[in-house]
Amino acid sequence: MYAVIMAGGRGTRFWPLSRDRMPKHLLAITGTKTIIQQTIERIRPLIPERNIYIITNKDHYDEIRRQCPNVPEANIIAEPMGRNTAPCIGLAAAYIRQRNTDGVMAVLPADHLITDEDRFLETLVVADKMAQRGPHLITIGIPPTSPETGYGYIEEGEPLTSIDGYTVYNVGSFREKPDKITAEEFIQTGTFYWNSGTFIWKASTILDAIGRFIPDLSEGLTTIERAIGTDSEDNVIREVYKSINAISIDYGVMEKVEGPLLIKGRFGWNDIGSWDALYDVFTKDTGGNAVRGRVITFDTHGSVVYSPDKLVAMVGVDNLVVVETDDALLICNRNACQDVKRIVDILETKKLNEFL
Repeated sequence: MYAVIMAGGRGTRFWPLSRDRMPKHLLAITGTKTIIQQTIERIRPLIPERNIYIITNKDHYDEIRRQCPNVPEANIIAEPMGRNTAPCIGLAAAYIRQRNTDGVMAVLPADHLITDEDRFLETLVVADKMAQRGPHLITIGIPPTSPETGYGYIEEGEPLTSIDGYTVYNVGSFREKPDKITAEEFIQTGTFYWNSGTFIWKASTILDAIGRFIPDLSEGLTTIERAIGTDSEDNVIREVYKSINAISIDYGVMEKVEGPLLIKGRFGWNDIGSWDALYDVFTKDTGGNAVRGRVITFDTHGSVVYSPDKLVAMVGVDNLVVVETDDALLICNRNACQDVKRIVDILETKKLNEFL
């Protein structure tokens, strides 16, 4: 089994800590090790480093090499530019198919937090066994605990089979990020799951699916695969990426293919997608505030505070996010955390690049 860690995001909803030069998956936000280091350690009992591939941005290649020294250099692949998840996954699949035509790959975002790691690995083993049985495209759905509007949803279809006590379901449908009312309706049905962005399939299976549904991308990946291991490899990837379109694997393949499969992930999952997500991760004070760093609160409740260096004192406020860095301070309502990325858009418009 192989692992593909997607490490190309900017983490704009984690501004001002996450920056272009050092996005959130390269930061030690949730512990003493960085998030990508935690991701590698989590899967290492099942998948050795020689079978781990990291797809990253060219600007972060050197830092990835520094943080992940035991992953072979040849397995760290730098995209010349971001093109969303379908090209990223297809590129990794091309490399894996070169090594093993029937190789099963687990596609993992670099920035997720898993609390029950043994059960997570158990779920991957079940998915691997299912993928070995045929040309199956498998996704992991997370039982929702709240009507989140920042996630896509997967509807459970009819059960297909059982492996090691886990039921494998047909997917009923994929749903885009809903509004609040629709998300609440999803929760009430009990048959919808958060789309974790974790997939398992044979490299050949996903490349065949890309060929059917995204033929332009498939043509470019075929060109890249022919160049792997040659002196022209880097140049070919760069030229192909100039011409391919940005498209997600969900929209490009999973929402169109017949018979995608679902396995429920009951292992404690947090996508660490925004500052609000850390409320369940950080230690709470007596007022129910999730704090990290030097923080004093009085008559303050339900807030998230990150201040590793500067003392932050909060009096008579509730439900805030406060993040302090050397050159910037973020204050927002916890309910507005998804909009922090709008600040990054404004900084780009104003050309305040020193804060990006």
